[in-house]
Formats: sequence, C-alpha cells, structure tokens
Amino acid sequence: DSDRRRLIMAVTAEAVKALRERTGAGMMECKKALVETNGDLEAAAEIMRKSGLAKADKKAGRVAAEGVVVVERAADGKQAAVVEVNSETDFVAREKDFQGFAADVARAALAMQPADLDALLATRLASGKTVEETRRELIARIGENIGVRRFEIIRSDAPLATYSHGTRIGVVVALLGGDEALGRDLAMHVAAINPMYLSADDVPADQVAKEKEIFVAQVAQDPKTVGKPAEIVAKMVDGKIRKFLGEITLLGQPFVKDDKQAVGDVLKKANARVARFVRFEVGAGIEKKQENFAEEVAAAVRGS
Repeated sequence: DSDRRRLIMAVTAEAVKALRERTGAGMMECKKALVETNGDLEAAAEIMRKSGLAKADKKAGRVAAEGVVVVERAADGKQAAVVEVNSETDFVAREKDFQGFAADVARAALAMQPADLDALLATRLASGKTVEETRRELIARIGENIGVRRFEIIRSDAPLATYSHGTRIGVVVALLGGDEALGRDLAMHVAAINPMYLSADDVPADQVAKEKEIFVAQVAQDPKTVGKPAEIVAKMVDGKIRKFLGEITLLGQPFVKDDKQAVGDVLKKANARVARFVRFEVGAGIEKKQENFAEEVAAAVRGS
C-alpha cells in the first residue's frame, strides 16, 4: 500500500494530461492506467486500448468545431447553465442522441454546479453513468470525435434573460431592474452584435494601450493632420479610442432595436443595469480545417 501511494504521487499532472489528449479518456482513468504501468505512457495507452477505454483514441485528435450550445435555466429563473458540446460535422450536431446528450450535460451542470470541466465530466447523469463515460460511448456509436468544450454557471438576484439562436448561439443576461421584454431584447442584442465586454472599465488596459498606439500611428500618417496642433491630434486619437470602446462593449454599442441610442442609454431610461452576460457560439476560437473538395478529389485521382 505504501509503495502504491508513492507511485500515485509520482504520476505527474503532465503525464495525465498527455494521456488524456492521446486517448480522449477521463482524468481518473488515465491516472489509474499510469499507476498500473509505473508511469509508462506507451504502456498505459496500450492498456486502455485493450480494456476498451480508448475507443476514441484515433478520433481524439480530430477537430470538433461543430455542435450545439444549450442553455438550461432553473425553475425560479435565477440560475442558468450554458454548455457547448462539439462534434466534427453539422450532420452529427443535428442527430437526436447527440442533442439529447448535450441537453443532459446542461441539466447536470445546472443541478450539480461543478467547479471545472473535469468535475463536470465526472458528474453522473440520470442514467447513472458519468458525462465522460456517456461521451465515450457516443463516440463509439456515432464514429465522430465528440467533446464537452466549456460551460458557465450564471446566478442572479433577479430572473435571468436567456436567448438561443437555433442551437449555435446561447446567451444569458443578468439584468437588474427593467422587465422581461427588455431582458430578452438585450439577450438578442448580445447574440446578434457579440460584444466582447460589458463596459469600457472591463477592457484590459494593455488592449486599450495597443489600440491607442495604432491610432497614433494612423493619425501621424494621415496627410490631413500634418501641421495640426498636438492637442487637436490628441483629441482625434481620443475620439478613435471612444469609438473603438463603443464597438466592443455592450453598454457602448448602438442598441440593435434602435441604433439612435446606445445600450447604456436604454438601460438608464429603464432604471436598470446589466450585472453580467455570457455568450457562447459553437466553434468560436477553434481553428477549423479548411476543406477543399476539388483538391481532395484530385489528390485521390493522383493517388490511384
């Protein structure tokens, strides 16, 4: 027992991570296999393949940038979970079992409120199996790489506003004050316009500084500004920064239902404020493989 405890301590997080990436298996399964093989990565992967735990081994490296976003809201409306579950193709994303799995994961996330993605994967569904076990069974049955990519839990003192644009975009807005109609309008605005931040105060200082540097260079190269006083040039740069912040922040953006006023002005008139918003879009930030069907066919012909 003492030898086994020492061996467990010797298995590094890096080794577990490497085995997870290679096999697509759960963290605890990978750790157990590494303990059994004295930390030998190749032997651990082989054990998992033999035991059927690595059925997804060959599929784990495939890019899964399609899928669905599911929003699950609590009965009192004051808590919600947003989950993204990915597949390789849009065809599978429309498949009934895949969508059912994604809905089950969202319900589990809301009910159990796990601390991180590993905890969510270890959460048991109504079937009694964990999210990870169910995911791997689905991969074996469907034949595509499937991944639970991310989730967030949102809580509020007031009912949350939610909006789903089909199955590809999910939005939750924590609105304090206002009414249900305003909340839905704001959620639809976030879905359509995709603000990066809530307000100018939330934009990282280094990002603002980088943009200012670019604007200063642009103004300096503009023939119209040659010979103008420094304070005029500074005001022009400040104007560009204000416009930039207005474009990327929810409060600064023109309201999608009335572009004559900013979202911040709409909220002020309604005596309301947005405490937080979350927007998930399927595949956002995932580098997708560019398919070229004509070239694929040509390559096949050359190969034959």
